[in-house]
Amino acid sequence: MNDRVGLAPPQGLFSAERLRAWAPAEWLAPLTPDWRALAQTFFDGDAGRSLGRQIQARLDAGAVIYPPRPLRALELTPLSAVRVLILGQDPYHGAGQAEGLAFSVAPGVKPPPSLRNIHKELARDPQLAPRPVPADGSLQGWARQGVLLLNTCLTVEDSEPASHAGLGWEVLTQRIILAVTEQVSPVVFMLWGAHAQKALAHACAGQGWKEERVGAQGRHLVLTANHPSPLSALRGPQPFLGCGHFSQSNSFLQAHGRGALTW
Repeated sequence: MNDRVGLAPPQGLFSAERLRAWAPAEWLAPLTPDWRALAQTFFDGDAGRSLGRQIQARLDAGAVIYPPRPLRALELTPLSAVRVLILGQDPYHGAGQAEGLAFSVAPGVKPPPSLRNIHKELARDPQLAPRPVPADGSLQGWARQGVLLLNTCLTVEDSEPASHAGLGWEVLTQRIILAVTEQVSPVVFMLWGAHAQKALAHACAGQGWKEERVGAQGRHLVLTANHPSPLSALRGPQPFLGCGHFSQSNSFLQAHGRGALTW
């Protein structure tokens, strides 16, 4: 997630919206038991403890880290409720932007370029009902309907995109991805850009099988396209603008008895 909003957030509105301490117990408390058990195992393990030491060291050194609640996506979308998984890279790195949901910015913040292209694709899709342009860029409404908006890295430092990539969050997020693939109920995987597509492949490889199995026998639907960034949204071979993923998702979910989403 490398977009940055050009306008500053309203003065004082997001002054506290940063990570203050490494606090897994606090982040786990709001989760449903399925996610809590999975995340607790990670935090108790070597990868989780190493990640915690590294992030706390950066905080102690004065680093500004976002978002304040790294597991926000799991809070809003219980595992049993997941109908769609959208994978992002890491949180937005501007003050007041990140709210712990991939491609989403905090309420009241103007949508950044990739999210504006997502809104364009929603408006363009002739299979979806017309809708007004959203006033801000928060996608909490999607998350509450069962859209797991998961970044593969869950924290970032101010003005430093991908600054926490490779520190250990990926161990947890790969386990989350696998947990979704193992759901009996059909799920739509929206993979926009090479990073998201590789993330699913890596998660599957860890289990000794290929990502094609996720969509095998029609249980899940895997949709791929370029990233919605202005740099790639119109490029071939799979342009994001015109991909039709949102209506395809609704058609698949309705056909499998899971109901359409209000995008």
